[in-house]
Amino acid sequence: MEGVEAKSSSGYGKPPWIFRGSALYQLHLVKAEKARACIPKEFKLVEAFGYTLGGFFLASYDDSPVGAFDELVVIAGLVWNRPTSCAWATRVYVNNNEACSHGRKDVGLPSQVARFSKTISAVSRQSRGWNGFSNMVQIGSEFRSPNDHLNVQVTEIKSLDAADPCHISLTSAAVPDLRFDRWMGPTIKMSLPSFSGGTEFNPNLLKYSCQIECRVQAVKPLKVSRSFPLTNVDDKDQQSLQDYEGSIHMTKDHEKQNFSTYVMLSKPILALKFDQMKMQVEAPIVLYHCPNSLEPTTFSSVP
Repeated sequence: MEGVEAKSSSGYGKPPWIFRGSALYQLHLVKAEKARACIPKEFKLVEAFGYTLGGFFLASYDDSPVGAFDELVVIAGLVWNRPTSCAWATRVYVNNNEACSHGRKDVGLPSQVARFSKTISAVSRQSRGWNGFSNMVQIGSEFRSPNDHLNVQVTEIKSLDAADPCHISLTSAAVPDLRFDRWMGPTIKMSLPSFSGGTEFNPNLLKYSCQIECRVQAVKPLKVSRSFPLTNVDDKDQQSLQDYEGSIHMTKDHEKQNFSTYVMLSKPILALKFDQMKMQVEAPIVLYHCPNSLEPTTFSSVP
């Protein structure tokens, strides 16, 4: 299978694209039969005992080719790319129009513009600041109250006549006494390869690489809920979630949105905080070329 590199025409400039900030990578168990329905037939799902590994990547970038912005990437599952595996994103939310356009056209991501609202409840007078997503994952001032919670709400921005916009709430657990929790974790380097494409804006199937250097620490998973029609779904409510999914008639876009909600509300198994993060994203490689692109794309051969 021959790969070709797509040239970027956006304001991001020439790749690689560099992003700096902090993030939370939360892994969830996702039913394979549900994930398989939204992954192109050209790819084989990585699964075991009826589940694949999905979840989300929640990032706050202090610096990027288009400045500071927030991002929530919902990951449907893992697909084979021997000898390793790649993630498949089913939805991407950003609060920057240029980041949305770049994600759609140049990286083949299902990007949507959204509003990110961040609040801290029961905050003591000594600590009312916000520094990326650091406070969200229990790193910050030792004077913070143990009852503090951080809430991040992500609301997809749609046209006025669009019904049922996506509204997801992510809440941290109560913050413990941090006088004994100063360890930030080791500095590591990792590669997070991903597949993308097959969208309205970029029908080609692509592969791109993210090289991440950061300090990493295992933290307690965030609690995820949706304001309507589902709220605060936990393990005991999974059957209600499945009943809801099967009870409504959905358009293709609603199916993707509903599946993204299902992934976010599924069972978390691990959460990792990325601090002092530098992420380098390479230009995507076209694996399968679709001739029905909405606009011409220029390619250059690679070995």
